[in-house]
Amino acid sequence: MQDLHADNPLKSGAGAASRGFAATNLHVWNMCFALFGIQIVWALQNANTTRIFQTLGADVAALPVLWIAGPLTGLIVQPIVGHLSDHSRSRFGRRRPFLITGGLLTAIALFVMPNATTLWAAIAALWLLTASINIAMDPSRALVADNLPHTQRAKGYAVQVFFIGTGAVFASSLPWMLVNWFGVAGTGSGGALPPSVRYAYYIGSACLLLSVFWTALSTREQPATGAVAAEDRPAGTGVAGPIARLSLGGWTPAVAGAALLLLALLQRWQWEVIVLASTAMLGGAAQLAAGRRRARGDRSLGLLQIGEDFQRMPAALRRLAAVQFFTWFGLFAMWIYAAPAVAARHFGTTDPVSAPYAAAADWVGILFATYNGVAAIGALALPAVSARIGERATYALCLLCGAAGMAGFVLAPSPQWLWIAAAGIGVAWGAILSLPYAIIVNAVPPGKVGVYLGIHNIFLVIPQLVAAICLGPIVRHLFAGEPALALALAALFLASAALAALRIPRSQS
Repeated sequence: MQDLHADNPLKSGAGAASRGFAATNLHVWNMCFALFGIQIVWALQNANTTRIFQTLGADVAALPVLWIAGPLTGLIVQPIVGHLSDHSRSRFGRRRPFLITGGLLTAIALFVMPNATTLWAAIAALWLLTASINIAMDPSRALVADNLPHTQRAKGYAVQVFFIGTGAVFASSLPWMLVNWFGVAGTGSGGALPPSVRYAYYIGSACLLLSVFWTALSTREQPATGAVAAEDRPAGTGVAGPIARLSLGGWTPAVAGAALLLLALLQRWQWEVIVLASTAMLGGAAQLAAGRRRARGDRSLGLLQIGEDFQRMPAALRRLAAVQFFTWFGLFAMWIYAAPAVAARHFGTTDPVSAPYAAAADWVGILFATYNGVAAIGALALPAVSARIGERATYALCLLCGAAGMAGFVLAPSPQWLWIAAAGIGVAWGAILSLPYAIIVNAVPPGKVGVYLGIHNIFLVIPQLVAAICLGPIVRHLFAGEPALALALAALFLASAALAALRIPRSQS
């Protein structure tokens, strides 16, 4: 049978272009699918870790210390994995071996944690879980930069947000679905976890393995061979100026961090202060050590290279750090105070064990699922908007929508109006999870994508630690115990983040 397009080059070309477009889109979706399983893990951890700890006898006052695994592993693991994957020379690619390793270790932790019989076993499982999922997280982000041209990276990160949102909604609803759709018991006996929670972890483990292996097997990486590219090396060993600035830049965080750490230990301040001080001290020490080795003429720094890379961050990342400080401080305030604020303002109660408070918390859970859903769908429109008005303006506009949503939690006349507030936050959440990554990978050398994505994660953790230190005293003393005012503060911080986003340098690509 004759090919109908053979004599018509225009139709033949159009068909080929259509097939190429479809293949490109499938490639992007395959590459991003790992984030579906990764986000299921984060959602299960966030929703159930406190429940597991309390079931095993943890005191409420000890919960913040027990949760320290999350921020600590995020601060440490992602920059190291990013650096190692940047310099990997495996024939299987730079990112996929780390993605698979992290996925396998996380799947093991997901089976261990809900079956822990002692509090110490559950704590150890949490450390394994958070460290492992951070091993998988950085390579999954870096794959987009490695395999897509500049013009498609915003689209790639938008697709990742779609999978993040759908994974969050699925995981948040999973225990409820198991109880109400499949008749799994929602309460435990003899102080044990409910079967619905344990089965949710098992299903999450299976979904994680499926998504990670799907991405690893369907996404091709060119084997990284040879030495690090020229633009990834320092400006020149033996050049006094850059090395002197590098060494000088490390003294400030090292000395300030050591002084704050000593004071925190002597005064027995909360653990968030100790983590912040230790991070500053170690980061500064790494910069100093890297500077000294460069001054001696060493060309290879090993993991100390992370300290040098931190000092040499492009201007876009430095400006983005300010945006992230305001953003994640505000988000942390929302996650902590949304339920008590809604309960007090719209359900007339401040009693956390009352039925109205439980109804308010359930409603907030629905609103949080809503903003994740809005982010999943809305993120797919961000590349088109960014192409018209630019990434900075799009980012700022979305953050302003989030600020309006935060304010809506305070100003809404009834609980039904909070749908609109949640939608505004969802618009911002979609941009928060996609646009910064597109900005980063377009601003850094190709051989440094992994390490700078890991360094960027530090800028997400630090504001949450600062918020954990400051919000309690602010709400207690400045706001007279009124949680809704914490959401008003969150609105102000997101508006400040929007202004800071406009100061990010435009991409030179």
